[in-house]
Formats: sequence, structure tokens, C-alpha cells
Amino acid sequence: MAFEPKPPPFDLDPEQIAPDTFLIRSVQKAMGVPLYVQINSMVIKGKEPLIIDTGTRANRTKWLSDVFSLVEPEDVRWVFVSHEDVDHIGNLEQVLTACENATLVVDWGVCERYSNAFDFPLERCRWIEHGESFDIGDRVLKVHRPPIYDSPSTHGLFDTSTGVYWAVDAFASGIPDPTMDLHDLNHDEWIEGMGIGAYDGVSAWLPLVDPAKFNRAIDDMVGLGISAIASAHSPMLRDTLIDQAIERLRQLPTSELQAPPGQSVLDEIIAATARLN
Repeated sequence: MAFEPKPPPFDLDPEQIAPDTFLIRSVQKAMGVPLYVQINSMVIKGKEPLIIDTGTRANRTKWLSDVFSLVEPEDVRWVFVSHEDVDHIGNLEQVLTACENATLVVDWGVCERYSNAFDFPLERCRWIEHGESFDIGDRVLKVHRPPIYDSPSTHGLFDTSTGVYWAVDAFASGIPDPTMDLHDLNHDEWIEGMGIGAYDGVSAWLPLVDPAKFNRAIDDMVGLGISAIASAHSPMLRDTLIDQAIERLRQLPTSELQAPPGQSVLDEIIAATARLN
């Protein structure tokens, strides 16, 4: 097909981030800026294995291989979809077909908003909302919406046994090297990148919010007792990086940021592509 997405140019192996907990990693080149964007999801092996989000269509072959190298499809008992964006739901059909024993954990909004593209097996679904929890055999997972998001269906997930929080699109930041750890990144560039990720990638509504209410939402998240943050679009956040990232989050409603790439940048991309061809 002429419009088939290209596979990512870099292969990143799964990263163990906690006991029985793995980050499934992909990366793509950002358009118009010299940065790369991670597209992550997760697997919790445990007693009743769980897949968190289902990656992208472009990375389907590698993503499925990575996930099922960690857990057999017939052993998967849960599939949690944080929201219906294409980079989180790209391989849902393949996962539910392969994982015949899995229950799909979503909210009503995901089923409603995405039903024009996917026929949800409602008898295999469990609808869950912010503040609720579910048990996967050896741990309890709490559903908690992050402070910033781009879909009303967005829900994060907190593992009460390991302290790992799946923050969905919060804390997104482009990185100059696809294999880079945040400890290796220039601090000011990282802070600026989080602002761009928040405003231009996730929550353009941030200037409209009441900072006091926004900070209460952040306090609720901090109150979970997080020890590590896994984001769909950032390397792992641990230790002092968590405090720095949360402080940056608090600043966002009143921050001034540069405009995203516009038509002039698109013209440059098209011209550069033409020269290469």
C-alpha cells in the first residue's frame, strides 16, 4: 500500500523496570525537529499476565515479537488500554485474537469512541474508571488518570506492589538519541522538551486550567506513592528525576512555549526529501 507506515528505524529491546515488569519500547523520528519520540507500552508477567497498551501498527512485527517473548499468548489474562489513540491501540486486534483468555480492561469511552474502527467483544470487556482497582492475582492495580491527557478516556495505572505508575502521555519529551537515558540528557533541554510534549503533543488546553485545581490533581498522583514512572513517550523516570518532572508539570499552565513547526518547516522537509530522491 502506498500509505503503509514505515517500521521504526531503530530496534529497542524490552527493558525490565521492576520485578516481572517490562517496558516494550519503540521509537520514531520526530518531524521537523532533530529529536526522537519513544512509543512505549508495558507487560506485567505476574500470576495473571497483563499487557498495557498495544503499540503501533508501524512496529507491529517487532512489538508482537517482544511481547510474546516475555509471555505466551494463552497465558495473558488482562489487556489494559489507556485510551484509543493509534499509538496505544495499534495492535489490539492481533492481541485479542492471539490472547483468547484475556479480558480487555477499558472504559465506556474507549469502546464508544473507537467502535467505528473496531468491533469490541463486549463479553470479554471490563469497564473501569478513575479511582477503581482490579486484582491480577498477585497484585492490585489502581486506575488513576494522569494530570495531562489528550483523550477523555485516558486512564493511567498504578501497580501497588512495585510502585510503578503508567503515566500514559504525561511527561512526554523528545530525546536527541533514541537510546538515551534521561540522566544523560541536558537538563534544560529535557525541561523544555516536556513543555513542548505537553502543549503540542498532549494538552493544548493547559493555559485554560486553574493552577490550583491542576496542582491538586498532581498532588493526588503523587499521593499514590510512586517509585518509578513509565511514560508512553519518555525514557523511565526514577529517583530525583521524578521530583524534577513533577515540578515541571506544576509549571505548565503558566509557561510560555515556542510555537510548533509550521508550513515553513514542512516546505524545508519536502525540499530536503526531493534532494535525496
